[in-house]
Amino acid sequence: MSCHKVLQEKGYRITPQRMLVIEALHNADSHISAEEIFQQLHARYPYSNISTVYRTLELLKKLNLVTETDFGEERVRYHVAEKSHHHHLVCRRCGRVIDLDESALYPLKGVLLRDYDFEADLRHMAISGECSECRKKRE
Repeated sequence: MSCHKVLQEKGYRITPQRMLVIEALHNADSHISAEEIFQQLHARYPYSNISTVYRTLELLKKLNLVTETDFGEERVRYHVAEKSHHHHLVCRRCGRVIDLDESALYPLKGVLLRDYDFEADLRHMAISGECSECRKKRE
């Protein structure tokens, strides 16, 4: 279900600024930062404020409409949850990002529930480490 439809059903106002934040998220080819969203919003609404972007993103996160991922670049990035559940392996040396299939984490989810009685939300995450190229250079 689309973000604006969920917001309407839950009684939230659909302001032009919120619509532009949602549009930026949906049109992004990959994960997008709040700053990048703000640049798009500000181009169309010069008097807009980045706090509007952050408030909208927090609301969308609360409603499970977007996911937030830290790729280790000192800012988080956002992705529309309905686009897909996926994960990332992030090389802490070169910054390379490798997509990881969700099924690779199914065993972990089971272990966490069985051994720790913890029901993990593994819909979207980044795991830092070292890629094969950087390991070869180190050796």
